[in-house]
Amino acid sequence: MAAITSSYITAFLLGLFSTVHCIAMCGSVIGALTLSLPKEVRESQRRMLPFVFNYNIGRILSYSFAGIIVGLLSTPLTQLNAHWILRILSVIVMIAMGLYLAGWFPKFARAERMGAPLWRWLQPLGQKLLPVRKVSQAFFLGMVWGWLPCGLVYAALAVAATAGDPVKGGLVMLSFGAGTLPAVMGAGLFTGMLAALGRSPRLRKAAGLLIILMALATLFWPMESMHEHHAMPDHQHPMQG
Repeated sequence: MAAITSSYITAFLLGLFSTVHCIAMCGSVIGALTLSLPKEVRESQRRMLPFVFNYNIGRILSYSFAGIIVGLLSTPLTQLNAHWILRILSVIVMIAMGLYLAGWFPKFARAERMGAPLWRWLQPLGQKLLPVRKVSQAFFLGMVWGWLPCGLVYAALAVAATAGDPVKGGLVMLSFGAGTLPAVMGAGLFTGMLAALGRSPRLRKAAGLLIILMALATLFWPMESMHEHHAMPDHQHPMQG
C-alpha cells in the first residue's frame, strides 16, 4: 500500500509545488473564462464560485481520463518488469519541469507542442460553449481546458505511467489535479491578487527547486512494481501443494 500511495503523493505534491506555474498559465485562462460570465455573476464571488468550481472539476476529470490512457499504454512495460525505466523517465521529466519552472531550461517549453494537434481539434468545441451562462457549460468547458498543452501535466502523466495500471494512472492524475486546485481556484476568484505571485522569479525558482528535489527523492522512494503483484502468488505455492 505504501508503494502505491507514494505515486499519489508525488503527483499531489507536483501539482501543489507548481502553484506559480498554474497561476501564470491557467490563471489567464480561467480569468478569460470568468470574464465570459454575466456581469451580475462576476460581481458576486458567491455566485461565481459554482462556475469556477465546475471549470476545475471538468479540468481534473480530463486529467484523470489522460491518466487512464497513459496507465493503459504503460501496462505492457510493467508486465515485462521494466518498471524501473518508467521511474527513471518520470524523474527526468520532473527534473526538466523543475528547471523550466525556475527559468533554467526554457527549451522544455517545446515539449508542450506535443499536445498541440489534439488541442487544435478540441479548441473549437470549447469556443462553442462560450459565452458561459450555465454551470453545466462551465463543467464541459473545463473538460476541454484539461487538454490544453502543458508541460506540468506531461510531468504528472510521466508519474501516472509508473502506476502501470489504468485505474491507478487515473487516480494519480486525480491526485495531481487536487494539488493544483487551490492555486487555480484562487486564480479564478482573486485573479488580480495572485497574478503578481505567478510572475515572481523567486517563487518560481523555489517551486522549481522543490520539484527537482521531489524528483530526486522518488529514486529512493518505493513505487509500485510488478514484483509486488507477483510476490503473493509465489508465496502461495507451498500451500497449494
